Amino acid sequence: IMPTSLLDDMIGVGDMVLLEPLNEDSFINNLKKRFDHNEVYTYIGSVVISINPYRSLPIYTPEKVEEYRNRNFYELSPHIFALSDEAYRSLRDQDKDQCILITGESGAGKTEASKLVMSYVAAVCGKGAEVNQVKEQLLQSNPVLEAFGNAKTVRNDNSSRFGKYMDIEFDFKGDPLGGVISNYLLEKSRVVKQPRGERNFHIFYQILSGASEDFLCKLKLERDFSRYNYLGLDSAKVNGVDDAANFRTVRNAMQIVGFMDHETQSVFEVVAAVLKLGNIEFKPESRVNGLDESKIKDKNGKMRLVVEICELTGIDQSVLERAFSFRTVEAKQEKVSTTLNVAQAYYARDALAKNLYSRLFSWLVTRINESIKAQTKVRKKVMGVLDIYGFEIFEDNSFEQFIINYCNEKLQQIFIELTLKEEQEEYIREGIEWTHIEYFNNAIICDLIENNQTGILAMLDEECLRPGTVTDDTFLEKLNQICATHQHFESRMSKCSRFLNDTSLPHSCFRIQHYAGKVMYQVEGFVDKNNDLLYRDLSQAMWKASHSLIKALFPEGNPAKINLKRPLTAGSQFKASVATLMKNLQTKNPNYIRCIKPNDKKAAHIFNDALVCHQIRYLGLLENVRVRRAGYAFRQAYEPCLERYKMLCKQTWPHWRGPARAGVEVLFNELEIPEEEFSFGRSKIFIRNPRTLFKLEDLRKQRLEDLATLIEKIYRGWKCRTRFLLMKKSQIVIASWYRRYAQQKKYQKIKSSAIIVQSYIRGWKVSSLLLWLSLHSKMQKYFLEMKNKMPSLSPIDKNWPARPYLFLDSTHKELKRIFHLWRCKKYRDQFTDQQKLIYEEKLEASELFKDKKALYPASVGQPFQGAYLEISKNPKYKKLKDAVDEKIIIAEVVNKINRANGKATSRIFLLTKNNVLLADQKSGNIKSEVPLGDVTKVSMSSQNDGFFAVHLKEVEAAGKGDFLLSSDHLIEMATKLYRTTLSQTKQKLNIEISDEYVSFLLKSTFATWCVFLTSKRACLSPGNF
Repeated sequence: IMPTSLLDDMIGVGDMVLLEPLNEDSFINNLKKRFDHNEVYTYIGSVVISINPYRSLPIYTPEKVEEYRNRNFYELSPHIFALSDEAYRSLRDQDKDQCILITGESGAGKTEASKLVMSYVAAVCGKGAEVNQVKEQLLQSNPVLEAFGNAKTVRNDNSSRFGKYMDIEFDFKGDPLGGVISNYLLEKSRVVKQPRGERNFHIFYQILSGASEDFLCKLKLERDFSRYNYLGLDSAKVNGVDDAANFRTVRNAMQIVGFMDHETQSVFEVVAAVLKLGNIEFKPESRVNGLDESKIKDKNGKMRLVVEICELTGIDQSVLERAFSFRTVEAKQEKVSTTLNVAQAYYARDALAKNLYSRLFSWLVTRINESIKAQTKVRKKVMGVLDIYGFEIFEDNSFEQFIINYCNEKLQQIFIELTLKEEQEEYIREGIEWTHIEYFNNAIICDLIENNQTGILAMLDEECLRPGTVTDDTFLEKLNQICATHQHFESRMSKCSRFLNDTSLPHSCFRIQHYAGKVMYQVEGFVDKNNDLLYRDLSQAMWKASHSLIKALFPEGNPAKINLKRPLTAGSQFKASVATLMKNLQTKNPNYIRCIKPNDKKAAHIFNDALVCHQIRYLGLLENVRVRRAGYAFRQAYEPCLERYKMLCKQTWPHWRGPARAGVEVLFNELEIPEEEFSFGRSKIFIRNPRTLFKLEDLRKQRLEDLATLIEKIYRGWKCRTRFLLMKKSQIVIASWYRRYAQQKKYQKIKSSAIIVQSYIRGWKVSSLLLWLSLHSKMQKYFLEMKNKMPSLSPIDKNWPARPYLFLDSTHKELKRIFHLWRCKKYRDQFTDQQKLIYEEKLEASELFKDKKALYPASVGQPFQGAYLEISKNPKYKKLKDAVDEKIIIAEVVNKINRANGKATSRIFLLTKNNVLLADQKSGNIKSEVPLGDVTKVSMSSQNDGFFAVHLKEVEAAGKGDFLLSSDHLIEMATKLYRTTLSQTKQKLNIEISDEYVSFLLKSTFATWCVFLTSKRACLSPGNF
């Protein structure tokens, strides 16, 4: 079952805010307990503490990425993925720019943490060819920068010797568009000198180990490390590090990021030139004026070395040799050339090597930015990832440690400010009263370092720019004068008498009380490192190079752009960079990862309490917990809170019907928790003391045990019932098997009886078969004879073969009937649609009049034409045609018996779809028009005459009377009238055939005419009713 809270299965305390009691020892013990159980991440509210395990753990798999994807920050156990997901979702869904600040000392795992953050974001954001290319370029920028900016130190085999801040830019959907990288203070002094047990930058060893022989020959390099003075030999090889494989990785990464082949070649040529510069040696040579001049030694192939450097860089050999022997000083348009002694020549050589490498590194960052920058100009969302050196306290601390610690002071300052701001904003957002929190504000320390008038950096710049003799001792004297009374500054030479006898503080040092502890700095080298001078002659020599990259690295060497203004000091540049960084961070929502290394041996499973304690102090972690706990130690949204603790209250268990806040209120009232221990926000419950939360957890644990007992009881009941049902089922199976056995016995008896019956039946079947065979032969003969004697296909052919056997009488008749039906169908299939219609009318006439009307046989051979009068063609009937707008089904001249005198009058009889019409034959005027629905019956005699009466409804008959008509096409007219009426009214028209029928002809007298028909003629006689 997946946990739903970091409180589930918690080892130690997952969130230090809940730690009780809170002190340094309990803090360290909790970290150690979790570390021993492979829990390397712990929270302080929303801050992640990460302990370097110095080994691979199975907690960064794709399955883990999916587990933490779109989950609440406190829903699962502490993990760097939880912070990454929270930051990404805030950026994508809430449109808030994010920054992730990763701090810690060298070896604590900052670089790995930044890689994990970037890999998680790359895994959860969108997909697609273009998006994947951007993600790949962002990820592949890391191996390139690590190769050129990381080195092996006594504390870390892959220590970042520069600060890196990357802004990853996203579109409105949360898909990456590109990025921008900023680098801070590359430790370029490492190029020329490394402390004992440490290495130069990785790239030097990777080229010599991984490049092919042809490539090394082009770079004029040899594979032996010992051939180069800039490479320390005591740590040239590192266990577990494959420099050759890493070189291939770097070259592939440069190709993915977008470096062209000639650019890659140029970069490696500069690296080779830096490496070979370290092998140049100088010798003194006296001049006429008595001054010493440095010259390059011409022994052991040293001049050949200079030639190779010039070939790599495209610099004229004489120009380079002069730059190492002379220095030109310009003032008020006057040039003074002075010679360099051997010490100054070595200084110039090392300064050139450091500047070449540091400028190459800056160029690499700029070139990577060109490749990974967003191509679109739409508004972007930004997530910044800051991987920068942590607080450093060494035995010998110099200028580098001073400005690194200054940067960490600024980060601590912004950390406290933003943490307090975040707390205050959440309290205001939730409607909780804000109370002021007391905390140590390190602004006084930042002011001691960066104040424009009295700050240490300002005085160092002033000393560097001051004419006259300037040394590190004069700088320290100035500090003793200005900063003597500052409460965070200590020196043996200051006016503060309490440090005069402090033997732990040498005279050539000063000490600053940082927020992380006291750090003693040796002033030796402060002035030179801050000046960071490169003689103008060397800059101009580099600018004259035919090598395009080297020429681009030294734009100030262009004689047309000579600037006599002194360049900014290293301290001023770094101060400005830090100010820009702080301004950038303050515009973003911060997320913090505090990295801790558990031991100095870079070994797994070792936890050094003293070392961890030292890091906890200088990271200010206890201070962070106190700030977070000053108000409410724990807060949680109402929904997950109710879901977690609802089993503690009968009213909320198992389901709460209503708002989550109301449920939490009922729950806390039921548990009788003091009101001062919690507050209700708008969307969260705030718990003041961790003890209250642990009390809830204890009650929940007890309740879960009770519920487990209940579940166990129900399970046992279910199990017993399941067993009973199984036994019952088994009993049924046994009974069924017994019944089966009994039925089998019964079956055997029945089977023996059946066999006897079968034997008799088989005998009967055999005799029947013989009889059937006899009949079969006769049937076969019968069908063969029928085949040869079949009559014609004419439906009127009455011939049929005689039956040969009496027993085939019924079969013979059925075959005759079937054959007749079949040939009739074959005959019908030959008809067209028009013919079918005609035959349907003929068939209808047959059904109506066959054997009923003597006139019918004579009509069978006459086709039903319908339109006997060509009304549409005859101009005589134009008026009639115009008056009838329907299709005419039949048009025929009939004799109508006159109402008044019984005489016959010629009339045109028209039948349409809806009406029966009578029109004058001469004029074409319509005399009568009767709807088909008003026709109730047609009467006629059974004799061979053409008289028929059309009977109307009583109402209609009362007005007009029935029609008594005579026609030569009586059968056709009656049939069509019948079919049309049936089609329109869906009712059958009554056709009455009788030798005597009555027709109403006159309306006024209600007189009738009776029609008497004899075999020869019809007689009309009037009658009264």
